[in-house]
Amino acid sequence: MNYELDKPTCSCGIFGVSDHPDASVLTYYGLHALQHRGQEASGILARAGENGKTGFRIIKGHGLVSEVFADIHEWGPSLQGDAAIGHNRYSTTGASNSRKNIQPFRVNYHSGNLAVAHNGNLTNENRLRDSLVKEGAIFQTTSDTEVILHLIARSKKSDQIEQITDALNQLEGAFSLLILTDNYLVAARDSFGFRPLALGEIDGRYVVASETCAFDIISARYIRDIEPGEVVIIPRKEENKAQDLFSLRLRNDNPTIKHCIFEYIYFSRPDSRIFGHSVDKIRRRLGKILAKNYPVTDPEGEKVVVISVPDSSNTAALGYAQQLENDGYKAKFEIGLLRSHYIGRTFIQPGQDNREMKVKIKFNPVRGVLENKTVVVVDDSIVRGTTSRQLISLIREANPKSIHLRISSPPIMHPCYYGMDFPSKEELIANEMHGDIDKIKEYIGVDSLKYLTIDNILESVKEDDPQNYCTACFSGIYPSKVDFSFKKEKYEA
Repeated sequence: MNYELDKPTCSCGIFGVSDHPDASVLTYYGLHALQHRGQEASGILARAGENGKTGFRIIKGHGLVSEVFADIHEWGPSLQGDAAIGHNRYSTTGASNSRKNIQPFRVNYHSGNLAVAHNGNLTNENRLRDSLVKEGAIFQTTSDTEVILHLIARSKKSDQIEQITDALNQLEGAFSLLILTDNYLVAARDSFGFRPLALGEIDGRYVVASETCAFDIISARYIRDIEPGEVVIIPRKEENKAQDLFSLRLRNDNPTIKHCIFEYIYFSRPDSRIFGHSVDKIRRRLGKILAKNYPVTDPEGEKVVVISVPDSSNTAALGYAQQLENDGYKAKFEIGLLRSHYIGRTFIQPGQDNREMKVKIKFNPVRGVLENKTVVVVDDSIVRGTTSRQLISLIREANPKSIHLRISSPPIMHPCYYGMDFPSKEELIANEMHGDIDKIKEYIGVDSLKYLTIDNILESVKEDDPQNYCTACFSGIYPSKVDFSFKKEKYEA
């Protein structure tokens, strides 16, 4: 059961550390902080040296980080080493129930050991895979990430770093990558910079993570973001020498930067810093812009109760309530929905198809807050609309005067091909209703429904050029080539 219910899902979280005696333990904590980016599976690979030789050791499995790595006394000794990379997974390509598709992936080839952890989605994966198969490549997984390993291993370049950049220059779409070899930790982002990736430092050693919240948990210092199109190479530390790094640039066919705006709206944790900004700051702005454009008042002049759908819309709801008050409206942010955090990955319930029960398992309304009140529900997005409909029905049981739904993103009209697991176009309620907000309002059962516009969300990152953000899921304008013959069901074997 997906307890994010009807929400967009990000593909992965990645974390890596170079030349630290506690590399795998630091990676474990880093993955804990990145758990929100993927809950299907988790894996850690460590680089160890024995008798003058380097070996890679890996532990991975289905479940949360705390489930896969439940007892450090069991996995700690197995993952001792001077470097490690880790991955939290939510599948966008590759069967989710296959253990083979759990990252990191590793191979041993003519230049030594090689492992990769990937956040994103390759839009030319079909073409690359077909070409590699014709050349004799044998694939062990159905994930697009394995393509990267084959491209590196089959590169004609003699130098390993050149093999890696040669492979990365053939990729299209979104990728934030960690690659571990016998002598290097490599971090790279695609030239559009769709997904975040940050560089940090702990005890004089380098760490890399999808979000800076993973640095906070281990008290690492944020240095900077890995730049779009940048390949950062961290060599294995030589004895009695300071660790250093250098970077290269991928071939640039003049793409513009296209950060995923949904990282601010929903995916990233509010305590992270991505794309040069605080997620909390941007998410509060989204709520404030929503309030400026679509305020709600109570007909009797009483305070409007503003609630969030916890936890992803908490910050936007705070911004909404604050802006209403700043503009002279009577409003107050309240905890109107309580969320259960103790569900686990599976839950036995009568009637697995009972969507109402699934919502009630996760949320419960606070009647004393909602009863006989004008209620504004702030949420970050509506995908299929089924969960929103059940949630509003649940809130109605608390007998509010009226319910007004405010969404801190535009209507999602198109699938994403860059690492978000949106359903097919036909399953998106905004597409099904041909963008008719009134029809969506009637289906969900609220007294009013308002979304932000694309211009509104770009206003929230006003310090940047608005052209620097990808809004394809709202506009249908994809910034890179997409193989539209891609079908997810192809990989569900």
